[in-house]
Amino acid sequence: MGNFLRRASGEQTNNTNTKSKDSSSSSASSAADNRVRIRRQPSSGVVRRSGSRSNMIRASSSSIDSLPSTKKYAYIPDNFTNVHQVTSALKEAGLESSNLIVGIDFTKSNEWSGQRSFGNRSLHAIDNGPNPYEQAIAIIGKTLAPFDEDNLIPCFGFGDANTHDQEVFSFHRDQSPCHGFEEVLNCYKQIAQNVRLSGPTSFGPIVDAAVDIVEKHGGQYHVLLIIADGQVTRSINPNEQSAQEERTTQSIVTASSYPLSIVLVGVGDGPWDDMKKFDDRLPAREFDNFQFVNFTDIMSRNASQSSKEAAFALAALMEIPIQYKACREHGVIGRVTGTAKKVVPRPPPAPYQRESFQPSLYRPGPESFRQPSRQSSHLSDSDSNIDREQACPICYSNPKDLAFGCGHLTCRVCGMNLSDCPICRLPIRSRLRLYIG
Repeated sequence: MGNFLRRASGEQTNNTNTKSKDSSSSSASSAADNRVRIRRQPSSGVVRRSGSRSNMIRASSSSIDSLPSTKKYAYIPDNFTNVHQVTSALKEAGLESSNLIVGIDFTKSNEWSGQRSFGNRSLHAIDNGPNPYEQAIAIIGKTLAPFDEDNLIPCFGFGDANTHDQEVFSFHRDQSPCHGFEEVLNCYKQIAQNVRLSGPTSFGPIVDAAVDIVEKHGGQYHVLLIIADGQVTRSINPNEQSAQEERTTQSIVTASSYPLSIVLVGVGDGPWDDMKKFDDRLPAREFDNFQFVNFTDIMSRNASQSSKEAAFALAALMEIPIQYKACREHGVIGRVTGTAKKVVPRPPPAPYQRESFQPSLYRPGPESFRQPSRQSSHLSDSDSNIDREQACPICYSNPKDLAFGCGHLTCRVCGMNLSDCPICRLPIRSRLRLYIG
C-alpha cells in the first residue's frame, strides 16, 4: 500500500516527500515511508445538480493552482485500523459526496473461483456467513455512507444466462435504484439465489450502462464499483484481442470522456495478472479513469478484520479525489454529449430450478474457461430456451461441439484446456471436434 498514486493528469510523479499539513510532529514524520500520496483539491466551491441527486465531490478550501508541483500533494497514511478512519481521511483529501453505481459479476466461473479463497464454495453462496461479494459491498457501503446525500444506488448484474457479455440486468424490475447499501445487499441475496450463472466475461456492458446514467444526470461525477471474480475473457489466439477485450477497452476509453471513475474489485482465486496490467495497456484517455483492487489478497493478510477492511476501503477509494480533479481539469464535469449508448437493462432473473453442482468436480487449468472465440458467445433467448440441452454445461453460452473419450460434451472454448472431464472426473485422453450444421 506504500506505492505512490499515479497522477491523473499525466504529470511525472515527483519522488520528493511532501509533508501533510498535519505532519508537524516527529511521529508523523517517521511514518512518512509508509504513506501514499494523493493530490489536494482546488478551491472552486460545490458543483451541485438539480433534483434529489445533488451529490458531488467538493474541492478543499485551499487552492493549489499557483503552487509548484512538489506542493500539490498531501499524504493519506495507510495504517488505519477501521473504515471510519478511512472515511475521515477521504474527507480531508477533498471527498465530500459521491454518486455510486454497482455492477456484480454473475459469470459461471464464480462456481469454482472460490476453491482456495472461499472453502471450495461458489463465491455467490448465500449461507454460513457473508460471501466475498457481500463483504466487499458492505465494506464500501460503510466507507461511503457518510458521502451519499440521497442514498440512491443504481445496481446491475451481468454475465448471467440472460445477459451474457452483451447486456446488464437491473436489481429492480422497474429499473429504480436501491435505497442504501442495506437494500443493495438484500436485493443481491435474492438475485444470487435465482440467477443462472453463465458468461463470458466482459465489462463493456456495465461500463456503458454507467455512462448512460452519468449522461442522464447531466454529466455529474459518479463512481462505478464493479465486483468480479475474473478478468476479461481472452482470445484463444495470444496475438489478438477477444471480442470481450475489445468491447471492454473501447467502453473504458469512451467513459473517460465522462465524469466517471471505474473501480474493479477482484474477488476469488483469480488469476489477476492481466487486470494488474490492464490499466497500463489501455489507449490514451482523457484521464486515468480505471483502477483494479485485489480484494482476496488484502483480506487474506495476517491482520485484524477491521484493519483489513480499512486497507481494502482505502485501496478501492484513495484515487477518487485525484480522478475528480482530473475530470475538472479536462472539462468533463457537466458534459452531456448526447452520444452515450442508450442502455435498457433487463429485469432481474426469475427463480429457476438449479442443477446440482459440486465445485470440486472441476479441475480447470490456468486459462481454462477464459479463452473465447473472436465472436461473442451470446445466445439469443430463443436459442437459449430451445437448445438448452445443447448448451455447454460450463458456460451455458456456446453449443456443445467438443466430445471427450468418456462421451461427455462441452464447447470447444471451455473444453480445450481441461485435464479431467467436469462431469465424470475421468482424465481426458482424447477430444473430438463436432461440427454442428
